[in-house]
Amino acid sequence: MNAALVQSAARLIDLLRERKLRLATAESCTGGLIAAVLTEVAGASDVFERGFVTYSNRAKSDVLGVPEAVIARHGAVSEPVAALMAEGALSRAPADVAVAVTGIAGPGGGGADKPVGLVHVAAARKGVGSRYKQCRFGDIGRETIRLKTVAEALALVEELVTS
Repeated sequence: MNAALVQSAARLIDLLRERKLRLATAESCTGGLIAAVLTEVAGASDVFERGFVTYSNRAKSDVLGVPEAVIARHGAVSEPVAALMAEGALSRAPADVAVAVTGIAGPGGGGADKPVGLVHVAAARKGVGSRYKQCRFGDIGRETIRLKTVAEALALVEELVTS
């Protein structure tokens, strides 16, 4: 496991524990990697509630409640879908904070409007609001895109929790 990511996860877990907050994840392009990094940290169960891996469009709708019409209009890799994934995770888990990611990790699947390396990250917190970030990593390899996405997701949750 990537040591720097585990260190970031440990820092986030400590922060969530201090603030008595529970976290849920909703992952598409990372396929559960955010949850895996979080649970690499001993004691993560103090704050990590659950993770949803919603790789398909149908799973995003069925599990997280993302309307099919939103996916049809904007595509699964979009800001509205990422935001709705985070909100869906928050409403379907006994958590205070949720983070969601959707993107194109490659090597194929990209196009002119949505190239390989495009990732949308959203975080939502009950009673506080949400944060969003678009990342354009470029076609730097599937593993690297996924690892960078995890780092961005952890950072966005930290930003939301400390603001």
